[in-house]
Amino acid sequence: MTAKAQFPQEQTDEGGFKRQEDAFRDWVTADGSSAYPVQSGRYHLYVSLACPWACRTIIARKLKGLEDAIGMTVVDPIRDERGWRFTKEDPDPLYGWAFLSEAYFASNPGYASRVTVPVLWDTVTKRIVSNSDDDIMRMFETQFDALARNPELDLYPSALRSQIDELNGLIYETVNDGVYRAGFATAQSAYDDAAFSVFMTLDAMETRLADLRYLFGPQPLETDWRFFVTLVRFDPVYFGHFKCNLRRIADYPNLYGYLRDLYQIDGIAETVNFDHIKRHYYVTQNEINPTRIVPIGPLMDLDAPHDRAVLSNLSP
Repeated sequence: MTAKAQFPQEQTDEGGFKRQEDAFRDWVTADGSSAYPVQSGRYHLYVSLACPWACRTIIARKLKGLEDAIGMTVVDPIRDERGWRFTKEDPDPLYGWAFLSEAYFASNPGYASRVTVPVLWDTVTKRIVSNSDDDIMRMFETQFDALARNPELDLYPSALRSQIDELNGLIYETVNDGVYRAGFATAQSAYDDAAFSVFMTLDAMETRLADLRYLFGPQPLETDWRFFVTLVRFDPVYFGHFKCNLRRIADYPNLYGYLRDLYQIDGIAETVNFDHIKRHYYVTQNEINPTRIVPIGPLMDLDAPHDRAVLSNLSP
């Protein structure tokens, strides 16, 4: 029997998953050097609370205090062959679209790849600026300070940028995308390579966090939030659904405390919606979970004391 791929266009001949490239990579710039200058109310963010890539941008928007400057709409966690859709509870406020694909077709009528979140939309040119979570997150961190309530927050400090980029690359390749390469694999060898790489990096980060409160020291930076969105989904989804089941995050004392520490930072818990997360993965990825049964667990107490503050002079 030949296994069916969840996303056939992104499956290799060897049974591995190779994520499609982001189609829109323009930039909003503080100095006006691009076609997209920083302006309050001009840009709108479309996200899913189920998607880790989208939630990175939600977190950056919230931490920098850009909610008043950049509008945001959440799509339904249940995605079918038509893609991400809007709901009566959270309709598209700009054009009354039924599906996010309408933004893609408005920007490129010939668009034929998978529709993804997040999307940063420009209301002036009426097109997508970016559907790259990396770029959107970085734009929010570095380009919108003039409109931010917390412009002093530096999630990408210049002195650490090369180190941040290097660790971002490792965590993305082996953990953020690694869980998907394990979960979407249709061959044993492709799964084995991806799954073992996930745990090699988790083991390394467990060791790193034995002496550091966060990945680079006493305060969380961009890499911490890129890591967080995968960690918070790991036990509810990736452990079982994607077969990344050597260990749970709850089995790692440092990683689990670190996860709770980040979760308890003001505003972060409201970016985590386990109902959306579990329904999206277990209901929409029918090639992996054909029964579409959503599991009742696991029990997680992310509000429990994290005991991480002893590693820095900062309070939680």
